[in-house]
Amino acid sequence: MNRLILCYLFIAVVGFVACSDENTAAPVSGESSAVDESSSSAGVLSSSSSWIAANSSSSRNDVISSSSGDSGSGAGMTSSSNADTSTAVKADTTKITYTLKRFDGPLSNPHKGFTVPTEGLWTFVPEFEYGPYGSLNNKAWDLISYGSGYQKWNKLNPAKGVYDWTELEKLLNSLAEHNMGYALRVLPYSPSFVRGNDTPEEEYDWTPSFVYEMGAKKVTATLQWNGYRAAVPVWDDPVYLQAAKDFAKALAEKYDGDPRIEYIDVRTFGEWGEWHASHLDGSEMPSDSIEMDMLNYYASVFKKTQLVLPSSGMGDVYTHALSLGITKRDDGFIGIPGRPDSLVRAYKANLPTIAENIAGYKTMLEYTDVIPGGYLKWTPQRWVDAVTTAHLTYYVLDQDSDCGYNFYKDNKALADSMSKVIGYNFTVLQAELTTVADTKGSTSTLNITVKNTGVAPCFFDVYLVAEFVDSLGTVLTQIGETVRIPKGTFKDASSQKFLFTYKAATGETSVAKLPGVTVALSLYESEANFKNGKNPTVRFDNDGILENKKLMLKR
Repeated sequence: MNRLILCYLFIAVVGFVACSDENTAAPVSGESSAVDESSSSAGVLSSSSSWIAANSSSSRNDVISSSSGDSGSGAGMTSSSNADTSTAVKADTTKITYTLKRFDGPLSNPHKGFTVPTEGLWTFVPEFEYGPYGSLNNKAWDLISYGSGYQKWNKLNPAKGVYDWTELEKLLNSLAEHNMGYALRVLPYSPSFVRGNDTPEEEYDWTPSFVYEMGAKKVTATLQWNGYRAAVPVWDDPVYLQAAKDFAKALAEKYDGDPRIEYIDVRTFGEWGEWHASHLDGSEMPSDSIEMDMLNYYASVFKKTQLVLPSSGMGDVYTHALSLGITKRDDGFIGIPGRPDSLVRAYKANLPTIAENIAGYKTMLEYTDVIPGGYLKWTPQRWVDAVTTAHLTYYVLDQDSDCGYNFYKDNKALADSMSKVIGYNFTVLQAELTTVADTKGSTSTLNITVKNTGVAPCFFDVYLVAEFVDSLGTVLTQIGETVRIPKGTFKDASSQKFLFTYKAATGETSVAKLPGVTVALSLYESEANFKNGKNPTVRFDNDGILENKKLMLKR
């Protein structure tokens, strides 16, 4: 068979057509094309099952055709009838329609989905019972697509101009080995570790000591929840601000564009770096102009990695962040009314949205729904409504040390279904292969329709590849050319149609006609990965996924 493959094909060029400026998928080159078929926003739905049901049905199918100048059997034609005249030979046309079903089970994909705290290498040791290798067999890890956690500023930046990335590097490499990125937060301060009036400052004030030695001021504040006194940085002190910018520059020089980093929170100000001092009587946040200046600086040094504004960056500061391409996270999810709606602005700015519950799952089950003055109780319905309303791309599944174990144990079926709702979710709705053979050879046209059944766009370039494979999934040849779908263009609830063309000249064996041949579809994060023989990293939400994450179509 290999000898036959070596002699078979030449590629013609078919242009790219798009129905909408919002959903443009551009082929890299050659005989592949994509057309957007429908686009609509995903609204608030009554349950995850209704969301999935509403988005698993096929959208309208516009007629797409392109003709070649030879016998009238072009790349887009699916008709099996051909004119029989004195100057034309009747063509032999065959059509294969593939059977498509949704994937049964949870679906984890890159650059979207759920995370749990992964703040150290201990997460992956068997002794950690809640980890992926722990004694509890925590199946929540089947949903986890990236790690998240905080790092201490003074540990990464122990002296002026000195940076120690050693432990962070170990964590990033460990996560990469488990096919996960890392959402990074570098905290300057954490009042959670103030356990008395005599608590050593370095246990909760993680601003490097050299910043104070250079003249930055601090004040003494009172913690509202226990009355303890604690030292707090003066957030608008010029020395503090410059040190924060110096660190941002070093962080960008080290990690901007690093594929191991999922996104970076700008955590310069306030308690836990959340841009508020709500629990610290005696501490005040800097002015909006200072906050916006810090965002400007971060945006000037980070050119590639997604930046994130924490929860309490509101009003004009939030608006300014969006103008810089800095998105928003919310840490008050479920517990505070209206918080999901606050993220819609980021979604409308075509940016990924991020959320974390206001407290751990078990804690939220004890809330009494007393508003104002209290917090809303966690319920399955509120969870579904919050995710869909905010068009979430990223979600912290739980923030307690049990790493989502109890949450998943109580809500497995719902969580599994929501893994296909949060972020993008690509489902092949239709796939047909039409082969037309005549005296000039044969042309096989693969016509597929893909729908994004998630609640958010895909926020990275994705490359779609079609290949002929044998019954074992071994690749015989590529069909047409790779199609690049630019980030942010494949909107939620929209469909796109793709056409791939393969030709065999007269006398050549058509791969499409070989016994046992079928089609495999793949989604890559880069064309280089495909060309270098790497396996795809993005999975379709369809039955028939191979071990290498390619989707084998079934007749």
